[in-house]
Amino acid sequence: MRMRDDNCSHSQSMSIKYRLDRVNIITGVDHDSVPGGFVPEDGAVTLQHADGQDLVNHVTTMIGGAMNKTAYHALREQAAWVDLSGRGKIRATGEDRVRLLHAMCTNHVQQLIPGTGCYAFFLTAQGRILADANVFAMPDYLLLDTEPGVLQRLVEHLDKFIIADDVSLHDFSQATATIAVEGPQSEAVLNKLGGMPAHVPGSLVEWGHRQIAHASYTGGTGYLIFVDAQRKHELVAELEAAGVPQASLDDAETVRIENGRPRYGVDFTEAQIPHETRLLNAIHFSKGCYLGQEIVERVRSRGQVNRLLTPVRIEAAEPPARGTTVQREGKDVGEITSAAFSPALSTVVAFAILRSEAIQKGDLSTAAGARVTTAERSAPTTEH
Repeated sequence: MRMRDDNCSHSQSMSIKYRLDRVNIITGVDHDSVPGGFVPEDGAVTLQHADGQDLVNHVTTMIGGAMNKTAYHALREQAAWVDLSGRGKIRATGEDRVRLLHAMCTNHVQQLIPGTGCYAFFLTAQGRILADANVFAMPDYLLLDTEPGVLQRLVEHLDKFIIADDVSLHDFSQATATIAVEGPQSEAVLNKLGGMPAHVPGSLVEWGHRQIAHASYTGGTGYLIFVDAQRKHELVAELEAAGVPQASLDDAETVRIENGRPRYGVDFTEAQIPHETRLLNAIHFSKGCYLGQEIVERVRSRGQVNRLLTPVRIEAAEPPARGTTVQREGKDVGEITSAAFSPALSTVVAFAILRSEAIQKGDLSTAAGARVTTAERSAPTTEH
């Protein structure tokens, strides 16, 4: 779909995934509620805006459950906000908080100074990934930002190891909202609003009663803003007044997979060990002892990982379901963990857990016969 205002100065192209989407758009839009109207040109649908105002705030989610292409485009090319208030937030306080968290996760918590952070795994004694988290250091506490659904398990896991330690864990997830601002212009947007986020990844700065963490949900340029849940509406109003559209979780998931950023609980779980995820930026190999370290070091020394989480592209019009088998020469070599149709790439993007030898040999397909090719990943994989 092509959108432009009446003087053609704000033209945007938006691809339509299915013919049905186009029919639904034309028949389902209330023309009285949208400035301007739909004008067909050479088979395209053009939205003309009568007063030349930017169309970004006037195109809402497409009819029929299709993607909000405006928000999707903003996530990739400009900036959009996403409500991630379901994420878990844990505050660790007490004199022994740094020592405990350092001994319980894979990254170097002891070297963090206030205003800095890191990405880390929390492992079982068998080296399996129990949870992942962004860990931020503040003057009198550590903040753990986790995926939805793992907070209680992580708190219980950590609590088992608090014996005579001066450490308290506080769940403040319900009291604190999380708003992500994602996209290449996200820093500029926050600077314009007075947020002034830090450039260093993993850093966290105060913004009045808010905090801005340089951590991206989609794997591109992005920030997480922690704000009192009772004042979330104030932040949303500021973003909308600045012309920043809201993107849905589905929009963000598509861009996340395009960017090659895997998620715990979706693309990897407690069934995986760290090396299988390739997220080696979560591991500090010279930090000293921590729970599960023996397994991590054993895998590292052997240099052999049988299965790897891999970004792939699938030649199909529909994304396959999670768990769809990937095959090579008729034999199962892995499975899809998440998938979405990418309008920008005009193909399906996905993650798959695959056998290492199958990745090297190629010639992969789904059980239905759709061709599967591995893709370059942009997520950080650097060892410490």
